[in-house]
Amino acid sequence: MNWIDWYDSLAKPWWTPAPATIRLIWGCLYPIILVSFGFVFIQALRRKLPRRVALPFAANLVANLLFMPIFAGLRSVPLAAADIVVVWATILWCVVAVWSHYRWVAFAQVPYFIWVSLATAIQLSITAMN
Repeated sequence: MNWIDWYDSLAKPWWTPAPATIRLIWGCLYPIILVSFGFVFIQALRRKLPRRVALPFAANLVANLLFMPIFAGLRSVPLAAADIVVVWATILWCVVAVWSHYRWVAFAQVPYFIWVSLATAIQLSITAMN
């Protein structure tokens, strides 16, 4: 069975957005992530920002990129739940780490944090229901 059929077969909370809505949300968020994370990485490479500030951004990027291979590839609902909690926590870490250097980068994470908070609640619900 392909992963979409597998996903459709999972029990989900009634408030789970449709896949098209989820794609739209990520389509809006990825440019924000690209610009803000890219800025942090460039500033760290130029030594205008301590590299330790870029660490949570790198950790978040890795965890974010691993979610779909874990969820849709491995079809591991519990491991995907653990991964999304890491994504959520590292967004907070990013905000704390960058706050005193570039507040605009911290504020740029707000829509990402709001969406991942909802996505985390959905994923934890899916994990509990399946």
